[in-house]
Amino acid sequence: MFDRLWRFHGGLKLPGHKQLSLSHPLATAPLSEQLIFPLMQRPGVTAKPLVAVGERVLRGQVIAQAEQLLGVPIIASSSGTITAIDEPRAVPHPSGLPGPCLIITTDGLDEALPVHPCADFRALSPQAIREKIRAAGIVGLGGAAFPSAIKLTPGPRRPIDLLVVNGAECEPYITCDDQLLQTQAHDVVRGAQILLHLLGLQQGIIAVEADMQAAETALRAALTQLGETRLTVRAVPVVYPTGGEKQLIYALTGRETPSGGIPADIGVICQNVGTTAAIYHAIVRGEPLIERIVTVTGQAIRQPQNLRVRIGTPIKTLIDYCGGYRAPPSRLIMGGPMMGFALTSDEVPVVKATNCILVASDREVVTEKVAQPCIRCGACAEVCPVELLPQQLYWYSRAEDLERCKTYNLFDCIECGCCEVVCPSHIPLVQYYRSSKSKIIQKNQEAEKAAIARRRHEMQLARKEKERQERAERAKLKKDALAKKKALDEQRAAAQSNDNSDTDELK
Repeated sequence: MFDRLWRFHGGLKLPGHKQLSLSHPLATAPLSEQLIFPLMQRPGVTAKPLVAVGERVLRGQVIAQAEQLLGVPIIASSSGTITAIDEPRAVPHPSGLPGPCLIITTDGLDEALPVHPCADFRALSPQAIREKIRAAGIVGLGGAAFPSAIKLTPGPRRPIDLLVVNGAECEPYITCDDQLLQTQAHDVVRGAQILLHLLGLQQGIIAVEADMQAAETALRAALTQLGETRLTVRAVPVVYPTGGEKQLIYALTGRETPSGGIPADIGVICQNVGTTAAIYHAIVRGEPLIERIVTVTGQAIRQPQNLRVRIGTPIKTLIDYCGGYRAPPSRLIMGGPMMGFALTSDEVPVVKATNCILVASDREVVTEKVAQPCIRCGACAEVCPVELLPQQLYWYSRAEDLERCKTYNLFDCIECGCCEVVCPSHIPLVQYYRSSKSKIIQKNQEAEKAAIARRRHEMQLARKEKERQERAERAKLKKDALAKKKALDEQRAAAQSNDNSDTDELK
Protein backbone atom coordinates (compact mmCIF):
# COMPACT_ATOMS: atom_id res chain seq x y z
CA MET A 1 0.00 0.00 0.00
CA PHE A 2 2.80 2.41 0.89
CA ASP A 3 5.12 1.61 -2.01
CA ARG A 4 6.38 5.12 -2.71
CA LEU A 5 8.05 7.93 -0.79
CA TRP A 6 7.06 11.57 -0.51
CA ARG A 7 9.41 14.53 -0.10
CA PHE A 8 8.56 16.93 2.71
CA HIS A 9 9.30 20.62 2.39
CA GLY A 10 12.73 21.97 3.29
CA GLY A 11 15.25 20.06 5.35
CA LEU A 12 19.03 19.88 5.03
CA LYS A 13 21.70 17.42 3.99
CA LEU A 14 24.25 17.50 6.79
CA PRO A 15 27.59 15.77 7.36
CA GLY A 16 26.81 12.62 9.33
CA HIS A 17 29.98 11.94 11.38
CA LYS A 18 28.40 8.56 12.13
CA GLN A 19 31.51 6.42 11.72
CA LEU A 20 33.10 8.03 14.78
CA SER A 21 30.95 5.90 17.08
CA LEU A 22 30.21 2.98 14.76
CA SER A 23 33.88 2.04 14.41
CA HIS A 24 33.73 0.18 17.75
CA PRO A 25 31.29 -2.57 18.82
CA LEU A 26 28.53 -1.97 21.34
CA ALA A 27 29.88 -2.18 24.91
CA THR A 28 28.38 -2.10 28.40
CA ALA A 29 29.24 0.83 30.65
CA PRO A 30 30.44 -0.06 34.16
CA LEU A 31 28.07 0.26 37.08
CA SER A 32 28.60 3.63 38.75
CA GLU A 33 29.14 4.06 42.48
CA GLN A 34 26.17 6.41 42.54
CA LEU A 35 22.97 6.48 40.51
CA ILE A 36 21.16 9.81 40.25
CA PHE A 37 17.44 10.03 39.48
CA PRO A 38 15.92 13.49 38.86
CA LEU A 39 12.45 13.61 40.42
CA MET A 40 11.12 16.20 37.98
CA GLN A 41 10.26 14.21 34.86
CA ARG A 42 8.86 17.06 32.78
CA PRO A 43 7.41 20.54 33.50
CA GLY A 44 4.68 20.16 36.10
CA VAL A 45 5.35 16.45 36.67
CA THR A 46 7.36 15.55 39.77
CA ALA A 47 7.64 12.05 41.18
CA LYS A 48 7.03 11.42 44.87
CA PRO A 49 9.68 9.24 46.59
CA LEU A 50 8.41 5.92 47.94
CA VAL A 51 11.59 5.10 49.87
CA ALA A 52 13.49 6.54 52.83
CA VAL A 53 17.13 7.44 53.38
CA GLY A 54 19.04 4.36 54.51
CA GLU A 55 16.64 1.91 52.87
CA ARG A 56 18.12 -0.80 50.66
CA VAL A 57 16.52 -1.22 47.24
CA LEU A 58 16.80 -3.81 44.49
CA ARG A 59 17.12 -3.49 40.73
CA GLY A 60 13.65 -3.14 39.26
CA GLN A 61 12.09 -1.69 42.42
CA VAL A 62 9.86 1.38 42.07
CA ILE A 63 11.50 4.13 44.13
CA ALA A 64 9.31 7.10 43.16
CA GLN A 65 5.90 7.49 41.60
CA ALA A 66 4.31 10.41 39.78
CA GLU A 67 0.67 11.12 40.53
CA GLN A 68 0.16 13.14 37.35
CA LEU A 69 -1.06 11.50 34.14
CA LEU A 70 2.13 12.34 32.21
CA GLY A 71 4.39 10.75 34.79
CA VAL A 72 5.81 7.23 34.95
CA PRO A 73 7.40 5.30 37.82
CA ILE A 74 11.08 5.86 38.61
CA ILE A 75 12.71 2.46 38.91
CA ALA A 76 16.03 1.55 40.54
CA SER A 77 18.52 0.43 37.89
CA SER A 78 20.68 -1.46 40.39
CA SER A 79 20.69 -2.54 44.01
CA GLY A 80 22.03 -0.29 46.74
CA THR A 81 21.15 2.08 49.55
CA ILE A 82 19.15 5.30 49.33
CA THR A 83 21.58 7.97 50.50
CA ALA A 84 19.65 11.14 49.62
CA ILE A 85 16.16 12.27 48.69
CA ASP A 86 15.30 15.67 47.18
CA GLU A 87 18.99 16.53 47.01
CA PRO A 88 19.81 19.38 44.56
CA ARG A 89 22.01 17.99 41.78
CA ALA A 90 22.92 18.99 38.25
CA VAL A 91 20.21 17.64 35.94
CA PRO A 92 19.93 17.46 32.14
CA HIS A 93 18.05 20.65 31.36
CA PRO A 94 18.83 23.59 29.03
CA SER A 95 18.62 26.01 31.98
CA GLY A 96 21.59 24.40 33.71
CA LEU A 97 19.81 24.78 37.04
CA PRO A 98 19.98 22.00 39.65
CA GLY A 99 16.94 19.92 40.47
CA PRO A 100 15.78 17.61 43.26
CA CYS A 101 17.22 14.13 42.88
CA LEU A 102 17.05 10.74 44.55
CA ILE A 103 20.47 9.12 45.03
CA ILE A 104 21.31 5.40 45.23
CA THR A 105 24.77 4.34 46.39
CA THR A 106 25.21 1.01 44.64
CA ASP A 107 26.48 -2.08 46.49
CA GLY A 108 27.96 -3.86 43.47
CA LEU A 109 25.69 -6.88 43.93
CA ASP A 110 23.17 -5.78 41.32
CA GLU A 111 20.44 -7.84 42.98
CA ALA A 112 17.06 -7.69 41.29
CA LEU A 113 13.44 -8.20 42.14
CA PRO A 114 11.88 -11.32 40.61
CA VAL A 115 10.56 -10.75 37.09
CA HIS A 116 7.32 -12.10 35.67
CA PRO A 117 7.79 -13.05 32.01
CA CYS A 118 4.88 -13.68 29.66
CA ALA A 119 5.18 -16.63 27.30
CA ASP A 120 2.42 -15.43 24.95
CA PHE A 121 1.64 -11.71 24.78
CA ARG A 122 -1.38 -12.49 22.56
CA ALA A 123 -3.13 -13.83 25.66
CA LEU A 124 -3.04 -10.33 27.17
CA SER A 125 -5.70 -7.73 26.53
CA PRO A 126 -4.66 -4.37 25.06
CA GLN A 127 -5.41 -2.65 28.38
CA ALA A 128 -3.27 -5.16 30.29
CA ILE A 129 -0.38 -4.48 27.89
CA ARG A 130 -0.75 -0.73 28.36
CA GLU A 131 -0.69 -1.14 32.13
CA LYS A 132 2.47 -3.24 31.94
CA ILE A 133 4.11 -0.65 29.68
CA ARG A 134 3.34 2.11 32.15
CA ALA A 135 4.43 0.03 35.15
CA ALA A 136 7.75 -0.64 33.39
CA GLY A 137 8.39 3.12 33.19
CA ILE A 138 8.57 3.15 29.39
CA VAL A 139 8.68 6.48 27.60
CA GLY A 140 9.68 7.52 24.10
CA LEU A 141 13.42 6.94 23.76
CA GLY A 142 13.80 9.10 20.67
CA GLY A 143 14.24 12.21 22.82
CA ALA A 144 10.77 13.45 23.78
CA ALA A 145 10.33 10.94 26.65
CA PHE A 146 6.53 11.05 26.34
CA PRO A 147 4.82 8.21 28.26
CA SER A 148 4.31 5.36 25.79
CA ALA A 149 1.15 4.00 27.43
CA ILE A 150 -0.62 7.31 26.78
CA LYS A 151 0.59 7.51 23.20
CA LEU A 152 -0.69 3.98 22.63
CA THR A 153 -4.19 4.99 23.79
CA PRO A 154 -5.51 7.01 20.84
CA GLY A 155 -9.17 6.57 21.84
CA PRO A 156 -12.19 5.55 19.78
CA ARG A 157 -12.39 8.89 17.95
CA ARG A 158 -8.99 8.29 16.34
CA PRO A 159 -9.12 5.06 14.31
CA ILE A 160 -5.55 3.81 13.66
CA ASP A 161 -4.60 1.86 10.54
CA LEU A 162 -0.79 2.02 10.50
CA LEU A 163 2.13 1.50 12.87
CA VAL A 164 5.41 3.27 12.10
CA VAL A 165 8.53 2.18 13.95
CA ASN A 166 11.02 5.03 13.68
CA GLY A 167 14.64 4.04 13.14
CA ALA A 168 15.48 7.03 10.94
CA GLU A 169 18.34 8.51 12.90
CA CYS A 170 18.74 11.75 10.98
CA GLU A 171 20.73 13.96 13.35
CA PRO A 172 24.52 14.02 12.90
CA TYR A 173 26.75 11.97 15.24
CA ILE A 174 23.93 9.92 16.84
CA THR A 175 24.04 6.16 16.12
CA CYS A 176 22.38 4.52 19.15
CA ASP A 177 19.34 3.41 17.15
CA ASP A 178 21.53 2.15 14.31
CA GLN A 179 23.57 0.12 16.80
CA LEU A 180 20.41 -1.21 18.43
CA LEU A 181 19.02 -2.39 15.10
CA GLN A 182 22.28 -4.08 14.16
CA THR A 183 22.49 -5.98 17.46
CA GLN A 184 18.85 -6.43 18.57
CA ALA A 185 16.77 -6.44 15.40
CA HIS A 186 14.76 -9.42 16.65
CA ASP A 187 13.76 -7.53 19.80
CA VAL A 188 12.57 -4.57 17.74
CA VAL A 189 10.50 -6.80 15.45
CA ARG A 190 8.99 -8.66 18.41
CA GLY A 191 8.16 -5.34 20.04
CA ALA A 192 6.47 -4.23 16.81
CA GLN A 193 4.43 -7.46 16.85
CA ILE A 194 3.21 -6.59 20.35
CA LEU A 195 2.22 -3.11 19.15
CA LEU A 196 0.31 -4.55 16.19
CA HIS A 197 -1.59 -6.81 18.60
CA LEU A 198 -2.20 -3.94 21.03
CA LEU A 199 -3.55 -1.62 18.33
CA GLY A 200 -5.40 -4.33 16.38
CA LEU A 201 -3.45 -3.58 13.17
CA GLN A 202 -2.40 -5.68 10.19
CA GLN A 203 0.30 -3.44 8.75
CA GLY A 204 3.36 -1.58 9.94
CA ILE A 205 6.52 0.01 8.60
CA ILE A 206 9.96 -0.03 10.16
CA ALA A 207 11.81 2.98 8.76
CA VAL A 208 15.57 3.42 8.53
CA GLU A 209 17.71 5.90 6.65
CA ALA A 210 19.24 4.89 3.35
CA ASP A 211 22.77 4.92 4.77
CA MET A 212 21.89 2.39 7.54
CA GLN A 213 22.49 -0.66 5.34
CA ALA A 214 23.65 -2.96 8.15
CA ALA A 215 20.58 -2.14 10.23
CA GLU A 216 18.29 -2.67 7.24
CA THR A 217 19.87 -6.05 6.52
CA ALA A 218 19.48 -7.14 10.16
CA LEU A 219 15.82 -6.12 10.17
CA ARG A 220 15.01 -7.97 6.96
CA ALA A 221 16.73 -11.08 8.31
CA ALA A 222 14.75 -10.87 11.55
CA LEU A 223 11.45 -10.52 9.68
CA THR A 224 12.28 -13.56 7.58
CA GLN A 225 13.33 -15.69 10.56
CA LEU A 226 10.18 -14.76 12.49
CA GLY A 227 7.95 -15.22 9.46
CA GLU A 228 6.45 -11.76 9.94
CA THR A 229 4.69 -10.47 6.81
CA ARG A 230 2.70 -7.60 8.31
CA LEU A 231 5.82 -5.47 8.75
CA THR A 232 7.92 -3.98 5.97
CA VAL A 233 11.26 -2.19 6.06
CA ARG A 234 11.56 1.11 4.21
CA ALA A 235 14.72 3.11 3.64
CA VAL A 236 14.10 6.87 3.56
CA PRO A 237 16.41 9.56 2.13
CA VAL A 238 19.21 10.92 4.29
CA VAL A 239 17.72 14.37 4.81
CA TYR A 240 17.51 16.14 8.16
CA PRO A 241 14.99 16.04 9.91
CA THR A 242 13.51 12.92 8.30
CA GLY A 243 13.57 11.29 11.74
CA GLY A 244 11.07 13.85 13.00
CA GLU A 245 7.81 12.03 13.67
CA LYS A 246 5.59 14.13 11.42
CA GLN A 247 8.19 14.41 8.66
CA LEU A 248 8.79 10.65 8.63
CA ILE A 249 5.08 9.87 8.46
CA TYR A 250 4.67 12.25 5.54
CA ALA A 251 7.69 10.74 3.77
CA LEU A 252 6.27 7.22 4.16
CA THR A 253 2.55 7.84 3.60
CA GLY A 254 1.99 11.30 2.14
CA ARG A 255 -0.28 12.04 5.09
CA GLU A 256 0.17 15.46 6.64
CA THR A 257 -0.43 15.89 10.36
CA PRO A 258 -2.75 18.89 10.84
CA SER A 259 -1.54 22.01 12.62
CA GLY A 260 -1.80 21.48 16.34
CA GLY A 261 -2.61 17.81 15.79
CA ILE A 262 -0.86 14.51 16.42
CA PRO A 263 -0.17 11.55 14.11
CA ALA A 264 -3.10 9.64 15.62
CA ASP A 265 -5.35 12.25 13.99
CA ILE A 266 -4.36 10.82 10.60
CA GLY A 267 -4.50 7.18 11.66
CA VAL A 268 -0.83 6.59 12.51
CA ILE A 269 0.97 5.59 15.71
CA CYS A 270 4.73 6.14 15.64
CA GLN A 271 7.21 4.63 18.08
CA ASN A 272 11.00 4.82 18.27
CA VAL A 273 12.90 1.55 17.72
CA GLY A 274 14.41 1.77 21.21
CA THR A 275 10.97 2.20 22.73
CA THR A 276 9.69 -0.74 20.69
CA ALA A 277 12.48 -3.01 21.95
CA ALA A 278 11.85 -1.84 25.53
CA ILE A 279 8.18 -2.80 25.15
CA TYR A 280 9.21 -6.32 24.11
CA HIS A 281 11.54 -6.57 27.12
CA ALA A 282 8.78 -5.38 29.47
CA ILE A 283 5.94 -7.54 28.17
CA VAL A 284 7.69 -10.80 27.28
CA ARG A 285 10.67 -10.78 29.62
CA GLY A 286 9.08 -8.79 32.44
CA GLU A 287 12.00 -6.34 32.55
CA PRO A 288 11.38 -2.64 33.33
CA LEU A 289 13.17 0.13 31.47
CA ILE A 290 16.37 0.61 33.49
CA GLU A 291 18.95 0.97 30.72
CA ARG A 292 19.37 2.27 27.20
CA ILE A 293 22.00 2.62 24.48
CA VAL A 294 23.82 5.97 24.49
CA THR A 295 26.15 7.29 21.80
CA VAL A 296 29.29 8.86 23.28
CA THR A 297 31.03 10.66 20.46
CA GLY A 298 32.88 13.74 19.27
CA GLN A 299 36.45 14.64 18.42
CA ALA A 300 37.27 15.55 22.03
CA ILE A 301 36.68 12.01 23.36
CA ARG A 302 39.41 9.38 22.98
CA GLN A 303 37.26 6.43 21.92
CA PRO A 304 33.80 7.29 20.58
CA GLN A 305 31.38 4.37 20.80
CA ASN A 306 27.90 3.24 21.76
CA LEU A 307 27.37 2.04 25.32
CA ARG A 308 24.62 0.15 27.07
CA VAL A 309 24.06 2.37 30.11
CA ARG A 310 22.01 2.08 33.30
CA ILE A 311 19.60 4.97 33.83
CA GLY A 312 20.99 7.33 36.49
CA THR A 313 24.67 6.83 35.59
CA PRO A 314 26.69 10.07 35.72
CA ILE A 315 28.03 11.06 32.31
CA LYS A 316 31.55 11.21 33.74
CA THR A 317 31.45 7.42 34.13
CA LEU A 318 30.84 7.06 30.38
CA ILE A 319 33.58 9.51 29.47
CA ASP A 320 36.08 7.73 31.70
CA TYR A 321 35.15 4.39 30.15
CA CYS A 322 35.71 5.86 26.68
CA GLY A 323 39.27 6.85 27.58
CA GLY A 324 38.57 10.31 28.90
CA TYR A 325 38.90 13.63 27.14
CA ARG A 326 41.34 13.84 24.26
CA ALA A 327 41.41 17.58 24.86
CA PRO A 328 39.28 19.97 26.92
CA PRO A 329 35.92 19.93 25.11
CA SER A 330 34.64 23.10 23.58
CA ARG A 331 31.15 22.04 24.57
CA LEU A 332 29.50 19.04 26.20
CA ILE A 333 26.13 18.44 24.56
CA MET A 334 23.31 16.07 25.45
CA GLY A 335 21.74 15.07 22.16
CA GLY A 336 23.02 16.03 18.73
CA PRO A 337 24.45 19.30 17.43
CA MET A 338 21.08 20.37 16.02
CA MET A 339 18.56 19.72 18.77
CA GLY A 340 20.75 18.96 21.76
CA PHE A 341 21.63 21.37 24.56
CA ALA A 342 24.85 22.22 26.35
CA LEU A 343 25.62 20.74 29.76
CA THR A 344 27.37 22.64 32.51
CA SER A 345 28.90 19.53 34.08
CA ASP A 346 29.73 15.89 33.34
CA GLU A 347 28.13 14.96 36.68
CA VAL A 348 24.73 15.14 35.03
CA PRO A 349 23.03 11.71 34.99
CA VAL A 350 21.86 9.71 32.03
CA VAL A 351 18.06 9.82 31.80
CA LYS A 352 15.68 7.97 29.50
CA ALA A 353 15.82 10.79 26.94
CA THR A 354 19.64 10.68 26.74
CA ASN A 355 20.41 9.30 23.30
CA CYS A 356 23.81 10.94 22.80
CA ILE A 357 26.63 12.71 24.61
CA LEU A 358 28.54 14.85 22.14
CA VAL A 359 32.00 15.79 23.43
CA ALA A 360 32.68 18.46 20.85
CA SER A 361 35.96 20.11 19.96
CA ASP A 362 36.21 23.73 18.86
CA ARG A 363 36.24 22.50 15.24
CA GLU A 364 32.84 20.84 15.62
CA VAL A 365 30.82 23.63 17.20
CA VAL A 366 30.87 27.39 17.04
CA THR A 367 30.51 28.57 20.61
CA GLU A 368 30.20 32.27 19.84
CA LYS A 369 28.19 33.82 17.03
CA VAL A 370 27.67 37.53 16.59
CA ALA A 371 24.09 38.06 15.50
CA GLN A 372 23.56 40.60 12.74
CA PRO A 373 20.34 42.28 11.61
CA CYS A 374 17.97 40.13 9.55
CA ILE A 375 18.46 40.78 5.82
CA ARG A 376 15.10 39.22 4.87
CA CYS A 377 16.67 36.68 2.54
CA GLY A 378 14.00 34.06 3.17
CA ALA A 379 16.47 31.18 3.44
CA CYS A 380 14.90 30.14 6.75
CA ALA A 381 11.48 29.63 5.14
CA GLU A 382 13.01 27.57 2.33
CA VAL A 383 14.42 24.95 4.71
CA CYS A 384 11.66 24.86 7.34
CA PRO A 385 10.28 21.29 7.27
CA VAL A 386 6.98 22.44 8.80
CA GLU A 387 6.50 25.20 6.21
CA LEU A 388 6.34 27.96 8.80
CA LEU A 389 7.48 31.55 8.31
CA PRO A 390 10.51 31.72 10.62
CA GLN A 391 11.28 35.34 9.79
CA GLN A 392 7.84 36.53 10.93
CA LEU A 393 8.03 34.33 14.01
CA TYR A 394 11.39 35.90 14.80
CA TRP A 395 10.03 39.43 14.57
CA TYR A 396 6.98 38.68 16.69
CA SER A 397 9.04 36.72 19.22
CA ARG A 398 11.51 39.56 19.49
CA ALA A 399 8.66 42.06 19.98
CA GLU A 400 6.99 39.67 22.48
CA ASP A 401 3.84 39.78 20.39
CA LEU A 402 2.70 36.40 21.67
CA GLU A 403 -0.73 36.48 20.06
CA ARG A 404 0.83 36.91 16.62
CA CYS A 405 3.25 34.09 17.40
CA LYS A 406 0.28 31.81 18.03
CA THR A 407 -1.42 33.04 14.86
CA TYR A 408 1.68 32.01 12.89
CA ASN A 409 1.57 28.51 14.47
CA LEU A 410 4.61 28.84 16.70
CA PHE A 411 3.83 25.57 18.49
CA ASP A 412 4.10 23.65 15.21
CA CYS A 413 7.82 24.47 15.26
CA ILE A 414 9.79 21.28 16.06
CA GLU A 415 12.93 23.28 16.96
CA CYS A 416 15.02 21.33 14.45
CA GLY A 417 17.37 24.27 13.92
CA CYS A 418 17.37 24.18 10.11
CA CYS A 419 16.49 27.88 9.94
CA GLU A 420 19.32 28.74 12.30
CA VAL A 421 21.91 26.79 10.28
CA VAL A 422 21.19 28.64 7.03
CA CYS A 423 20.71 32.10 8.57
CA PRO A 424 23.49 34.33 7.16
CA SER A 425 22.95 36.77 10.03
CA HIS A 426 23.64 34.08 12.68
CA ILE A 427 20.41 34.92 14.52
CA PRO A 428 19.67 32.37 17.28
CA LEU A 429 16.17 31.79 15.96
CA VAL A 430 15.37 28.67 17.95
CA GLN A 431 16.21 30.47 21.20
CA TYR A 432 13.64 33.13 20.35
CA TYR A 433 11.03 30.48 19.54
CA ARG A 434 11.69 28.52 22.73
CA SER A 435 11.50 31.70 24.79
CA SER A 436 8.18 32.68 23.23
CA LYS A 437 6.77 29.19 23.76
CA SER A 438 7.75 29.34 27.42
CA LYS A 439 6.16 32.77 27.81
CA ILE A 440 2.93 31.62 26.18
CA ILE A 441 2.81 28.51 28.36
CA GLN A 442 3.49 30.60 31.45
CA LYS A 443 0.84 33.11 30.43
CA ASN A 444 -1.67 30.31 29.85
CA GLN A 445 -0.84 28.79 33.22
CA GLU A 446 -1.28 32.15 34.94
CA ALA A 447 -4.59 32.67 33.12
CA GLU A 448 -5.70 29.19 34.18
CA LYS A 449 -4.72 29.91 37.78
CA ALA A 450 -6.56 33.23 37.63
CA ALA A 451 -9.63 31.48 36.19
CA ILE A 452 -9.49 28.87 38.95
CA ALA A 453 -9.11 31.64 41.56
CA ARG A 454 -12.02 33.53 40.01
CA ARG A 455 -14.21 30.42 40.02
CA ARG A 456 -13.26 29.74 43.64
CA HIS A 457 -14.09 33.36 44.54
CA GLU A 458 -17.42 33.15 42.73
CA MET A 459 -18.20 29.85 44.44
CA GLN A 460 -17.25 31.39 47.79
CA LEU A 461 -19.53 34.36 47.14
CA ALA A 462 -22.31 32.03 46.04
CA ARG A 463 -21.81 29.90 49.15
CA LYS A 464 -21.89 32.97 51.38
CA GLU A 465 -25.01 34.26 49.61
CA LYS A 466 -26.66 30.87 50.04
CA GLU A 467 -25.67 30.82 53.71
CA ARG A 468 -27.06 34.38 54.10
CA GLN A 469 -30.31 33.35 52.45
CA GLU A 470 -30.51 30.25 54.63
CA ARG A 471 -29.90 32.35 57.76
CA ALA A 472 -32.53 34.83 56.60
CA GLU A 473 -34.94 31.97 55.93
CA ARG A 474 -34.26 30.46 59.34
CA ALA A 475 -34.70 33.86 60.98
CA LYS A 476 -37.96 34.40 59.11
CA LEU A 477 -39.21 30.96 60.10
CA LYS A 478 -38.22 31.63 63.69
CA LYS A 479 -39.89 35.03 63.59
CA ASP A 480 -43.01 33.55 62.06
CA ALA A 481 -43.00 30.78 64.66
CA LEU A 482 -42.65 33.35 67.45
CA ALA A 483 -45.41 35.47 65.94
CA LYS A 484 -47.62 32.41 65.63
CA LYS A 485 -46.83 31.42 69.20
CA LYS A 486 -47.57 34.93 70.36
CA ALA A 487 -50.85 34.94 68.49
CA LEU A 488 -51.76 31.59 70.02
CA ASP A 489 -50.80 32.85 73.47
CA GLU A 490 -52.95 35.93 72.95
CA GLN A 491 -55.84 33.76 71.76
CA ARG A 492 -55.47 31.53 74.82
CA ALA A 493 -55.27 34.57 77.08
CA ALA A 494 -58.34 36.05 75.45
CA ALA A 495 -60.17 32.77 75.75
CA GLN A 496 -59.19 32.52 79.43
CA SER A 497 -60.34 36.07 80.00
CA ASN A 498 -63.72 35.31 78.41
CA ASP A 499 -64.08 32.19 80.57
CA ASN A 500 -63.37 34.22 83.70
CA SER A 501 -65.94 36.86 82.67
CA ASP A 502 -68.60 34.20 82.11
CA THR A 503 -67.88 32.73 85.53
CA ASP A 504 -68.26 36.13 87.18
CA GLU A 505 -71.65 36.71 85.50
CA LEU A 506 -72.95 33.39 86.74
CA LYS A 507 -72.04 34.28 90.30
